[in-house]
Amino acid sequence: MGGDLPIDAVSFSDDFSGVKIQRALISVFDKTGLFAFAQILREAGVEIISTGGTAKALREQGITVSDLSAYTGFPEMLDGRVKTLHPKIHGGLLYVRGNAEHEAAAKKHEIKPIDLVVVNLYPFEQTVAKADVTLTEAIENIDIGGPSMLRSAAKNHESVTVLIDPLDYATVADQIVAQGNTTTELRQKLAAKVFARTSNYDGAIASFLEKRLGKSSTEPNTLPDVLRINAGQAQPLRYGENPHQRAALYGDFSKYFQQLHGKELSYNNILDLTAAASLIGEFAGESPSLAILKHTNPCGVGRGKTLREAWEKAFATDKQAPFGGIIATNQVLDLACAEAISEIFSEVIVAPDFAPDALLLLQKKKNLRLIKLLRNPSQTGDLDIRSVTANSILVQERDLKTVAVTDLKIVTKRQPTEAELNAMLFGWRVVKHLKSNAIVYASSDSTLGVGAGQMSRVDSSRIAVWKAGEAGLPLTGSVVCSDAFFPFADGLIAAANAGATAAIQPGGSVRDNEVIAAADERNMAMAFTGVRHFRH
Repeated sequence: MGGDLPIDAVSFSDDFSGVKIQRALISVFDKTGLFAFAQILREAGVEIISTGGTAKALREQGITVSDLSAYTGFPEMLDGRVKTLHPKIHGGLLYVRGNAEHEAAAKKHEIKPIDLVVVNLYPFEQTVAKADVTLTEAIENIDIGGPSMLRSAAKNHESVTVLIDPLDYATVADQIVAQGNTTTELRQKLAAKVFARTSNYDGAIASFLEKRLGKSSTEPNTLPDVLRINAGQAQPLRYGENPHQRAALYGDFSKYFQQLHGKELSYNNILDLTAAASLIGEFAGESPSLAILKHTNPCGVGRGKTLREAWEKAFATDKQAPFGGIIATNQVLDLACAEAISEIFSEVIVAPDFAPDALLLLQKKKNLRLIKLLRNPSQTGDLDIRSVTANSILVQERDLKTVAVTDLKIVTKRQPTEAELNAMLFGWRVVKHLKSNAIVYASSDSTLGVGAGQMSRVDSSRIAVWKAGEAGLPLTGSVVCSDAFFPFADGLIAAANAGATAAIQPGGSVRDNEVIAAADERNMAMAFTGVRHFRH
């Protein structure tokens, strides 16, 4: 097979159809590995029927083929839209071998059996993935004849071998060379693969057309009536959150993240690093910023003139939690920062890239995973999907809401200082990524105390104050950030007693007036965002 499709010496069971493969229909868009495979078929005495572009390409390789139009006695027409939709094609695929009535009908209408189908589809998904794709271009790339042939062949897999993936050419070629046909087991496997592919293909078309045509212009953000998830397995994982749970990764992970070094990623690694990438994405294009996360929660975030300075500020927030944590940067990781990071054990570092000398240094740690961030996942606009029971799924838009100074409503008598405003906006971007109830004490360039995931907001505040004390970071002059409103004044009073001089929160409590009054009594400045960031 010209070296690119090797045939290994193997033994097969005797589970082959009684009749050898005599006739194959080939019509492919992706011609990877095709010529070597077709040559094997010809050497095995298989007649090849093919369509326009595929037939031309095969002939150019010296492979004898019969034109499909000559085989059916009907020309290709309508710009090739009608060529394989013919009784001689689908009859040859679908009639049940050995069924007397089917055999008689096939003989009467001069329908010959087609034993092997090799088809792959127009690249609809790749076409609609282009940012500037037109509706006309997308529709022209909807394959009609291909899925029809594939489904006919797959339905009659008791007698017909169907190939949609070039990766399967070698296995089928091996069996044809050895026995002239394929095993029932292989035909069943290939048929299942076909139905999975055509289902995903139809789902992609439906999803695209629903977005372009199926929603009212007055409801541009309506969620789909039917949720379609088309995600192939990207890689199996050793286990899930715990060793007794099986797990795998699906979808387009590799389009966003590239592993440069270290052991394979675990389920928990992937959860953590995607959370880290989403958080650091809040600071994309800004001054050097660095975040440290543990169990998807930020335990320290800092920014400075250099990444090393940002690291020192983030690490100062909590010097215990980062052990075994995830580190994310918004700029290329340089040697100075890498040297500081390498002093502690980390599971994963995520960065837009790594300077060569920094990469060389960090690669000495065999258990450290180094991940290059190829695209900012926070800007995909994808839906946020979570399973809740055996057959129920929650879907929401991703929380991409941001807040600027002009969005803030200052509700206290005292206006915040410029430093307090900067701290508000910095801390607000961090608290958004903490499990609720969430509290962050922040300065304009670093977190000072973090509390997350507690049953009450006061408890989260107490933890944040305690963590700041453990780290030796005074909260005097800090800003307290809350992901949701203070339901009572006690949370704000506790923050004031800890040293906070300003607060940022969504507002919206029935007791807002009490909270505002408590802030005024303590000469605090407070801003309402009007935006809540629950994260469960």
